[in-house]
Amino acid sequence: MSVFTSVSTQQLQAWLQDYAIGELVELKGISAGITNTNFFVTIQENSGVQTKYVLTLFEQNAMDDLPYFIDLMSHLAAHGIPCPRPIADKKGGCLHVLNGKPAALVSCLSGQDIEAPNAAQCAEVGRVLANMHLVGQSFEAQFPQHDSHNQRGSEWRTKTATLVMPHLPAAEQQLLQATMAFQAAFDTSKLPRGVIHADLFRDNVLFDGDKIGGFIDFYYACHDVLAYDLAIAVNDWCVAADGSLDEARLNAMLTTYQAVRPLSEAERDAWAGLLRIAALRFWLSRLHDQIFPHAGELTHAKDPNHFKKILKLRAERK
Repeated sequence: MSVFTSVSTQQLQAWLQDYAIGELVELKGISAGITNTNFFVTIQENSGVQTKYVLTLFEQNAMDDLPYFIDLMSHLAAHGIPCPRPIADKKGGCLHVLNGKPAALVSCLSGQDIEAPNAAQCAEVGRVLANMHLVGQSFEAQFPQHDSHNQRGSEWRTKTATLVMPHLPAAEQQLLQATMAFQAAFDTSKLPRGVIHADLFRDNVLFDGDKIGGFIDFYYACHDVLAYDLAIAVNDWCVAADGSLDEARLNAMLTTYQAVRPLSEAERDAWAGLLRIAALRFWLSRLHDQIFPHAGELTHAKDPNHFKKILKLRAERK
């Protein structure tokens, strides 16, 4: 979502010749985020109406990895889940190469991200997330050929922990060692699985007041534990500045989620552990980005200390 790979107006104009959507008006880099390159692209249609799209250049995914995400967003959008809709070119394709990187154009949703969510907004996130999990069942039935492994699953967490460990002070090494031991013993084999977003932070949900405009940035989506997806969202949407859980927002999100997809007894029993593993995943990714920065024009890395605090608190939660 930061600009790692530059694109000129002339390059984009040539690229857009394969699309029947109109003429380029504006190309603007998006500075938020830390993984892919994103631009807002404004197009003027033949009618004179201007339409905004989002152009994504994939910095870490090979072309073969990407049909899963394109097909998933298309399926979710077609089944009433508010999310970006991939735009097809004149031949029906949604994936191309731009400036040496795989690239896709998707619809731009209304609304903006929320810095300080209230209980009503958390409730909306819980409701839409549960509906997304249900719609994901028909997607996986329709597209069984897709390889949808978790890019930031247990193997990645183990590998990344090994990479960052030597760079940490003693206290953080102890915290990481204890959490990796917990992960190794944590059994999720009996928990329901399906399509998860896997990165449903506040900056990946757009709101118009208390109404959701859409979920965005599906490029960590995968097949994994459904309640883990909920735990990731809770750890960002329902926390105070010190990392503690805000009970009003937490209850709002869990209530609306379970009104659509009730958690099983096994999921409820595993809940504290899922919150802990979700905190580990984002502490590790932020540590990695801080220790091994990726150069870019508008990039910014997020502070790992925030998720260190959350992880320490979740380790205490029973």
